[in-house]
Amino acid sequence: MLTFSIAFIFLILGFLFYSKFVEKVVGIDTERKTPAYTQNDGVDYMPMPTWKVFLIQFLNIAGTGPIFGAILGVLYGPAAYLWIILGCVFGGAVHDYLSGMMSVRSKGQGIAEIVGDQLGGVARQFMRAFTLILMIFVGAVFVTSPAGLLANLIGNGDGSFFTSQTFWSILIFAYYILATLLPIDKLIGRIYPLFGAALLIMALGLLYGIFAKDGNMPEISDAFRNHNPNPKAMSLFPGLFITIACGAVSGFHATQSPMMARCMMNEKYGRPVFYGAMITEGLVALIWAAATIKFADSLSVVGATPYEKLLNALTDNGAHAANPAVLVNMICQTWLGKVGAVLAVLGVVAAPITSGDTAFRSGRLIAADFMHYKQNKIYKRLLLAVPLFVVAFILMQVDFSVLWQYFGWTNQTLSVFTFWGATVWLARNRRNFYITLIPALFMTTVCTTYILLAPIGFKLDYTLSCTGGCVVAIALLALFIWWRRRKVMSK
Repeated sequence: MLTFSIAFIFLILGFLFYSKFVEKVVGIDTERKTPAYTQNDGVDYMPMPTWKVFLIQFLNIAGTGPIFGAILGVLYGPAAYLWIILGCVFGGAVHDYLSGMMSVRSKGQGIAEIVGDQLGGVARQFMRAFTLILMIFVGAVFVTSPAGLLANLIGNGDGSFFTSQTFWSILIFAYYILATLLPIDKLIGRIYPLFGAALLIMALGLLYGIFAKDGNMPEISDAFRNHNPNPKAMSLFPGLFITIACGAVSGFHATQSPMMARCMMNEKYGRPVFYGAMITEGLVALIWAAATIKFADSLSVVGATPYEKLLNALTDNGAHAANPAVLVNMICQTWLGKVGAVLAVLGVVAAPITSGDTAFRSGRLIAADFMHYKQNKIYKRLLLAVPLFVVAFILMQVDFSVLWQYFGWTNQTLSVFTFWGATVWLARNRRNFYITLIPALFMTTVCTTYILLAPIGFKLDYTLSCTGGCVVAIALLALFIWWRRRKVMSK
């Protein structure tokens, strides 16, 4: 309990103090007009109230990641707490803030164009394809996961089509089409406050349960080893850092920040909107990680440790693959009662849906950016959106566990490019680039090691994979030092 309390306070202090330091490094100009005014098109670019921009940003980035990722990530032990707080304050929130503010400074451009401006033409073309692929992955994942959760909670195996995962998938997909095509204030801007309230009420209910309900919570003193009882689980490094993404560092967020950069009324709101939304998501992930392990310890299931009990609860004592949705339902029903459970489940279902809809919207905007294709007419938006929906529908037929692995690596790899692009941007402007360089090196090592080691990658030896990750990070550092001396210091 002490570890959780300290971690919770650390996240809040991170926003109060470190975010101001990052804001000072970037240097805001409250007199400069934002793209909401200079590019206003009544569809994607328009000024919106800051509280609404914050809620949209928060819900855009808070998919199933800070919930499902935290549930699976806490299997690794208290190290999950460390990754959430350190990753969020010094990595993820900086990542989200820089990607948003760079977009504000570049007329609301998407992350592919921003990174391309900093890293060159080859990087631009790669990022265009890579971000589109990620948006389609996100859209497919965030149809499948909430549809499965709704079918599990409402249908409960009754065999009816109208409570099945297929029915909910169709319904969610139809909503995504509307949210992608309509002006941002017509649907997204109106329903997000309701979803945001549900998600935050869910988190507050679980926070109460952490302190009031039975069960023990492991402390940080036993953090630095892998507690995961699953023999198929990847080692703590890099497994933990891919599993918990949205609550710490997530490349997907860099595709969402520019969308809100197009609606923000003043640069001074960047800190609460971009940095603040990520800290809020980190708090949600921390609450879910702590609630999960404490709840698991109170269960009457097989297991000598809370981690073994949690794994057995997730897998129904070995009968199924790990299914966090089952545990979400159990915690809500047990801790929050019927009314609280309805609100909590609404929040859990809303979280992935409100990331899926803006993933498709971001995909449309990314394509529009590099094609220089205006989106002021609905038929123009349809021409770009329909291919994204078709590919996502095909991907939905892939096994969810496989799809999630590819999504996890692709997501974190995008953060690598964003960190490096931000580092170059800061260096060009003669600002403190270490705030992004250090996380860039760390995430480069994580993502390279993972793809070399993972079953979906090259399946190399662990030592060789870690060595390869370090070599790539060092090589990129050397390239950056050479570039800085040649291009920046010579001016």
